[in-house]
Amino acid sequence: MRKNGKNISTQPGQDNFEDSPESRESFPESEGTPRPRFLEMQGALNSNRQRLLRQIIDESSETYHLSSREMARRYEVDSATIIRTVQALGYKKYADFARDLREHFVTQITPYSAMKAATQTNQSVEDLVMQNVSKDVENLASFRAYLDPAKIIEFAQQINHSRRIIVIGIDFAAGLAASLAYGLVRLGFDAEAPIGSTGVVQNKIRILSQQDLIIAISFGRGLRETIEAVKRGRQQNVPTIGITDGDTTPIAQYCDAYLVASTAHTSFIDSYVAPVAALNALLVACAHSQSSRSLKILGESEAANTSSTRWYREAKFDD
Repeated sequence: MRKNGKNISTQPGQDNFEDSPESRESFPESEGTPRPRFLEMQGALNSNRQRLLRQIIDESSETYHLSSREMARRYEVDSATIIRTVQALGYKKYADFARDLREHFVTQITPYSAMKAATQTNQSVEDLVMQNVSKDVENLASFRAYLDPAKIIEFAQQINHSRRIIVIGIDFAAGLAASLAYGLVRLGFDAEAPIGSTGVVQNKIRILSQQDLIIAISFGRGLRETIEAVKRGRQQNVPTIGITDGDTTPIAQYCDAYLVASTAHTSFIDSYVAPVAALNALLVACAHSQSSRSLKILGESEAANTSSTRWYREAKFDD
């Protein structure tokens, strides 16, 4: 059988996907990116299943969202072949394989390739805008569906017991880092999102200890400066928490614990709706896990703001 000009099965009426040690080959991976299970376990497949897996991975932009039946139709094999291939890779459920495939796709996509793919759909600008908002809503719904409040509270307790908190985010994630750090400061924490050169971040990390905390925000393949800051912190035994968009990202690999919020997008820019919700949930947990302290600090801040010129007022003119 053929799909996109490539042979998948060579014998009519058979899938020829029985596992054997012959013709084993490996797939390339991005340097520094943790390997998903389907790459780690590829050696368990025979040559036919290797070819099937290669096509699925190469076309991940079109396959990551498919069900097992849709995947089988796409590659002209039966659903049982897809399921057996997934099981041979060590997955108990197809959904687990699909999740890893999606995360792999997210780590490989670039702003250019994302926008190029969007322009090739021949949709109007209005359609693309609506599609983008729909993806934001979908990401938020996914975050809510899989949210573990106990994990959020556990992170909040760790923040509450930390002497100093450094929040690291670069590029678009810098806005998220600054927002979280500011929210923590409003609650009375010694928190900062350092900006400036790589040296600024390195110097901030250098003075941290086990009593402090690093919160690193990065998605997909991860930005080098953020990942290296996490690794330096771990060398100094500084606890680390990550905010990322998958279980196989560098942030997930190197942080002591992490929170997943999808940034799946339809054009060149990642969707940060779910990560913002994650940060808001973390701030709420921090505030209410020490409500007396939070109320005292917020009350003092409110009293100061009431008597200050913080808020805009229309000038009054006498007749």
